[in-house]
Amino acid sequence: MNDEPLISIVSPVYKAEKIVQELVRRIVSSVETITNNYEIVLVCDGSPDDSWNAIKHECNKNKKIIGVNLSRNFGQHYALSAGLNMAKGNWVVVMDCDLQDRPEEIAGMLKQAQDNDFDAVVAKRTARKDGFVKRMSSVCYNRVYQWLSGMSADNSIANFGIYNRKVVSAFCEMKDVSRSFQSLLAYLGFNIGVVEVEHSQRYEGKSSYSWRKLFALSSDIILANSNKPLMLTIRLGLIITILAVLMVLYNLIAYLTSDVLPGFSATIISIWFVGGLNVFVLGIFGLYLDKIFNQVKNRPLYIISEVINGK
Repeated sequence: MNDEPLISIVSPVYKAEKIVQELVRRIVSSVETITNNYEIVLVCDGSPDDSWNAIKHECNKNKKIIGVNLSRNFGQHYALSAGLNMAKGNWVVVMDCDLQDRPEEIAGMLKQAQDNDFDAVVAKRTARKDGFVKRMSSVCYNRVYQWLSGMSADNSIANFGIYNRKVVSAFCEMKDVSRSFQSLLAYLGFNIGVVEVEHSQRYEGKSSYSWRKLFALSSDIILANSNKPLMLTIRLGLIITILAVLMVLYNLIAYLTSDVLPGFSATIISIWFVGGLNVFVLGIFGLYLDKIFNQVKNRPLYIISEVINGK
């Protein structure tokens, strides 16, 4: 019999000390209807509350639960990468810890994948139960991302899904510093199915994603997956050059016909305008250079402080 667990469930944990016990209970209850050959990988992403102690408590009760504690807060997608590198299952479930992703959907996703020979099945949320800020930011991000990258994005699909070993192994080989599970998954390709699921209210607390964090994550993902902002700066430069030539011709004609050089205010405004655009364009180039700088440093994507029940 294969010693590897049939199913691994990976969940990054952050500010969820009151959720961990219920999360584990519902995962175990759901997965044991499928198989007793499973493992649960909970990755504490440097949570400032007592989440790690809650994870340790569950690990001590059930040896099939693997606790991974990162040395600091690296971010959800990095914690997810740590969990995927730790998981050994033939099928790996990825889900958030707040129980908006319902563990009861795992059996249906696994059946869909096996019956249709999918490499992965992702969950499409029929009615999102997120707050207004998160819903609107998701819609805005997806529209901007589609426009800049030319790739399709669906704000009703997040990380929740089940992925076979081939997909997980390919994902773990990618060492991009700017990490987004969904964008890297889209790059990998594979045969991916979609199943509609119910989306629940957050079990306790509120999302840790503020507008500032969402903007930083969105810009990071867009810059890592699209060079369209650079192409737009080229077009912008061409338009400004044409406008500058037209302004020169206008001033020259005005001087030759009236012996007066008009448009002093317009000229000053134009200089300030072009100067501001130069700074803006240099800022975009700087952001891309920053991504290159972070990538070539080749630092670890995350650092593990402690592992419980892991091999």
